[in-house]
Amino acid sequence: MKRLLISSGSTFEEEIGYSRAVVVGEWVFVSGTTGFDYASMTIAEGLPDQTEQCLKNIAAALEQAGSSLRDVVRVTYVLPNGDEFPQCWPVLRRHFGEIRPAAMMISAGLADPRMRIEIEVTALRRSAG
Repeated sequence: MKRLLISSGSTFEEEIGYSRAVVVGEWVFVSGTTGFDYASMTIAEGLPDQTEQCLKNIAAALEQAGSSLRDVVRVTYVLPNGDEFPQCWPVLRRHFGEIRPAAMMISAGLADPRMRIEIEVTALRRSAG
């Protein structure tokens, strides 16, 4: 089956050796995505702002793959401090409240101490029906 690789242009992708997203058949697998603004390689300090930027980055990858946040079926949230997760809820509810994907939150360290959240999703392509 053909694989389509999606890149955000982030320097991390080349340095580490991964794709922002991979499309295989009707599925889109989006890598763990942080709150970096990849155009400027900056990151906001606040967790809600980082969460919003994560979702903007994910939405851009999904769009390139022929999908959208509305097509997400599974989401994993990773936060270094799990006690902060409720700060994200208003942002997450705004984007996922109606579609309600299967979800999991994990508390674990992230690659850069400035990162306060990382989000990974799996979605269906619109053309899949």
